[in-house]
Amino acid sequence: MEGVRVPLACALLLFVVSSIASAAIVEHTFNVQNLTISRLCKRQVITVVNGSLPGPTVRVKEGDSLVIQVINNSPHNITIHWHGIFHRLTVWADGPSMITQCPIQPGHRYAYRFNITGQEGTLWWHAHSSFLRATVYGAIIIRPKSGHSYPFPKPHKEVPIIFGEWWNTDVVALEEAAIATGIPPNNSDAYTINGLPGNLYPCSKDRMFNLDVVKGKLYLLRIINAAMNMQLFFKIANHKLTVVAADAVYTKPYLTDVIVIAPGQTVDALLHADKSIGSSYYMAAHPYASTPLVPFPNTTTRGVIHYIGGASKTRRTKRVLMPKLPSFFDTPTAHRFYSNLTSLVGGPHWVPVPHHVDEEMLVTIGLGLEACAKCPNSKFAASMNNHSFVLPKKLSILEAVFHGVDGIFTPDFPNQPPVKFDYTDPNITQTSPGLLFVHKSTSAKVLKFNTTVDLVLQNHALLAAESHPMHLHGFNFHVLAQEFGNYDPTRDRSKYNLVNPQFRNTLAVPVGGWAVIRFRADNPGAWIMHCHIDVHLPFGLGMVFVVENGPTKSTSLPPPPPDLPRC
Repeated sequence: MEGVRVPLACALLLFVVSSIASAAIVEHTFNVQNLTISRLCKRQVITVVNGSLPGPTVRVKEGDSLVIQVINNSPHNITIHWHGIFHRLTVWADGPSMITQCPIQPGHRYAYRFNITGQEGTLWWHAHSSFLRATVYGAIIIRPKSGHSYPFPKPHKEVPIIFGEWWNTDVVALEEAAIATGIPPNNSDAYTINGLPGNLYPCSKDRMFNLDVVKGKLYLLRIINAAMNMQLFFKIANHKLTVVAADAVYTKPYLTDVIVIAPGQTVDALLHADKSIGSSYYMAAHPYASTPLVPFPNTTTRGVIHYIGGASKTRRTKRVLMPKLPSFFDTPTAHRFYSNLTSLVGGPHWVPVPHHVDEEMLVTIGLGLEACAKCPNSKFAASMNNHSFVLPKKLSILEAVFHGVDGIFTPDFPNQPPVKFDYTDPNITQTSPGLLFVHKSTSAKVLKFNTTVDLVLQNHALLAAESHPMHLHGFNFHVLAQEFGNYDPTRDRSKYNLVNPQFRNTLAVPVGGWAVIRFRADNPGAWIMHCHIDVHLPFGLGMVFVVENGPTKSTSLPPPPPDLPRC
């Protein structure tokens, strides 16, 4: 008997119906409120979502739609950013305050509506207004749609590992004082794993993350660095991990005994539980400090992995082994990890590198000073191409773009720094002190739809040479190359990886070095690119790409939703 032949039109209809049926509308309510909790021997009022730290995990499948109603019952203005989500034609839901929306004021609400398309893996959400991100954050887990599988063995269990930072103070007041004085805020008092500091901190013996595992099973660790300011080294004693994704993009499997992760980044790693029943091992994280010149909190957070089994299925811990973490200043180890990750060519949602480039930019990033006539000293500042970004106050940039309102931003962000100099020379300001002073502006770079951009991010050392984790909203970018020193196009273009480079949304630019990224501006809207060290963004280390509409309605910016918050 011959097989039944289905007409092409019917087959296409069945495919469409099947695709629609496999997608779902996932709804959440986020109640933003204050909560008093005990940490480090102190009672502290913090702002959280739904009464928990971290906040709720959003679990979806690729192709689903999300509707998240955010109700602001806190005393602070708030927005939520869905970090790494593309937001194709849903840019009004991206969330950065005064870029795509005015903040949700106390007593008000806003429904974020967006689709999950072409993405699988681990992303996360967080506050994008003031230092509230310190306690307002949570995971986004995107699994393959029904009928599809991971490009690696199916894990027995998936475990979010979310790093954070904790302050024994009001973080909003901390930021306000820093902006008013131009002095960076105090360092955090602890790091945390899933909201818990671990037993190396005072009054924290019982406030430590515990993970029970079964020998012979495979676990997928969904690792997120939600820390405000620090890159982190992470290890598990006597275990290796296999990295299989970064920033919700599948990678070629990479075996390592240490994970290095910058603020804003995510890493998915497989853990093979291959030790003896009854044994226990610490997982631990402490800072990677790219420069010894900048003070940092040199403490360690840790949790415990317990191998359970036998009749009782209980923990039988005698001695817990601690991993040997790299030195705080181990730049070679950090660079080796960051530069060895590559994309999984041909894997789900793999995107090849575009070869034709329309626009080339060289952007210097780093710290400087703001002249202040009424201050005893100059204020601390940060900039990109000497433009120190200032958020607008009357209207969001996206609303100004859509309604054609002038005076909110200027479309003059430069393709090159105003002055060329030896960017990585720490002594350059002795002969050219004027390089230190930044230009305050709300400037944007306007791109035509579908423009392919090569962007060289060059760290400078005017105040201190640092590694800066740079995050681009609305896009992933290919990381073509990253090295130390000054970028030289004649020498360094031959080093580009055009075959299987990382494809991600957040990149730690090497300390005293550079990175080249390439992205296609095929998503109309206003998209901020900024340093994900939160002590730097309020001082100006950011800029905005305005991507113009495409030729059709499906490639053009939609009108704002009716419940968009007003300033």
